[in-house]
Amino acid sequence: MEAITSLLAGFDTALTPINLLWALLGVTLGTLVGVLPGIGPALTVALLLPVTAKLPPVSAFIMFAGIYYGGMFGGSTTSILLNTPGESSSIITALEGNKMARRGRAAAALATAAIGSFVAGTIGTLLLTFAAPAVAEIALQIPPGAKFAIILLAFTTVSATFAGSPLRGLISLGLGLFLGLVGTDNQSGVARFDLGFPELLDGIDVVTVVVGLFAIGETLYVASRFRKGKADVVPLTKGAHMNREDWRRSWKPWLRGTALGFPFGALPAGGAEIPTFLSYMTEKKLSKHPEEFGKGAIEGVAGPEAANNASAAGVLVPLLTLGLPTSATAAILLAAFQQYGLQPGPLLFVTSPDLVWGLIASLYIGNVMLLVLNLPLAGVWARLLLIPRPFLYAGILVFATVGVYSLNNSVFDLVLLGLLGVLGYLMRRFDFPITPAIIGMILGPAAESQFRTAVQQTNGDYAAVFTQPLTLALVIITLAVLIIPALLRMRRAPAASTSGHTDEVD
Repeated sequence: MEAITSLLAGFDTALTPINLLWALLGVTLGTLVGVLPGIGPALTVALLLPVTAKLPPVSAFIMFAGIYYGGMFGGSTTSILLNTPGESSSIITALEGNKMARRGRAAAALATAAIGSFVAGTIGTLLLTFAAPAVAEIALQIPPGAKFAIILLAFTTVSATFAGSPLRGLISLGLGLFLGLVGTDNQSGVARFDLGFPELLDGIDVVTVVVGLFAIGETLYVASRFRKGKADVVPLTKGAHMNREDWRRSWKPWLRGTALGFPFGALPAGGAEIPTFLSYMTEKKLSKHPEEFGKGAIEGVAGPEAANNASAAGVLVPLLTLGLPTSATAAILLAAFQQYGLQPGPLLFVTSPDLVWGLIASLYIGNVMLLVLNLPLAGVWARLLLIPRPFLYAGILVFATVGVYSLNNSVFDLVLLGLLGVLGYLMRRFDFPITPAIIGMILGPAAESQFRTAVQQTNGDYAAVFTQPLTLALVIITLAVLIIPALLRMRRAPAASTSGHTDEVD
């Protein structure tokens, strides 16, 4: 009941004319960047961090939320019409959706993706409305030592999830932790890793790191892979729509995809990729038309798209209640909170209820806006796929540079931005994930603070910190996440070697 009262207050905030305008701008920008291949919601939020520094936090986060949901809607258009998934979670949509489009059913594929996204987004937001306050209330009881252990677990799972190799993920995390240490220690007053530059005594601005590593690095990487040639876009002249048979075959996959997507999004190592693949396999198994899978089955678009969007709502549960990001966009949103001096976590519901509930209410409003924007205007969004890519990349680089310079009018920041941009490109080029570095930089100081508090509470007894039941359990889980996959790989390696040797003998 308290959640409903708080949500109604959130609608009061979100339905003001100015916030409705920011929500509309957010969903429009989100759909726009979702449609453009290679430009995802994480990059867009990172790019907008400097220019939104002067906005009220509620308005800025309503716009960011619109971009986040809009990017999910728009990504399906690229996958279906161009067969180019903007993110790994859209691979399945491209697999079946593009086949449908080439069979002349692009309108139905786009419609089931858009309506499924609306259904999943709305149900996911409803679950977020009631789950987030309950989790926040539990989180208030967690001692500092266990909070430190939770952050350690997040470091480990994120490093293992966002990279093909856990070692690369941990190296990226270590880089982020190092960047977070730069500056003056708040407790001792000692300068750390400032290299003699007075500009580094206050630490490196998280916005500069996010824009440099993510926006500049990602753009340079995507531009370096650009090849001249005409894009093979399936034409679409009318809006997206479905017939009665399409509705009958889609509504159950929408609900099943939602049920899979939300809990996986809320898990530290969940994300959107696993539930979309699980949804696809489930629909293939349950479908009355399994022969259509691989040739353009509508269930293969409806279920994974719903799972993808439901996971987006699930991601906000650990972000808002524990301050833990479980996706790249959530990591950038965490940086946005820091930009405003806010710390996501259980206390955020007490200290900034207008922000939290205004943000959640805006998700309902944004979902309706996205449905209206995406169904009748699908043909308009499809034409954006014809924009020359070089213009787009040049615009992003200029926008990012001007944005970071406008924060402090500092040439030092621009040099730092350039260095971080090159570093971000090299990391993408050699398959080192960016997200662990950003999470390490943002959560590293928080982990240090929680650990120091825990040690002070036990009068300097380190053993007492780690032997508290909840802390000990979390540390054991963290070690298991690190060690068990490595042991399994070592066990499989000799078996594979023996099998290969047998094949050679045969």
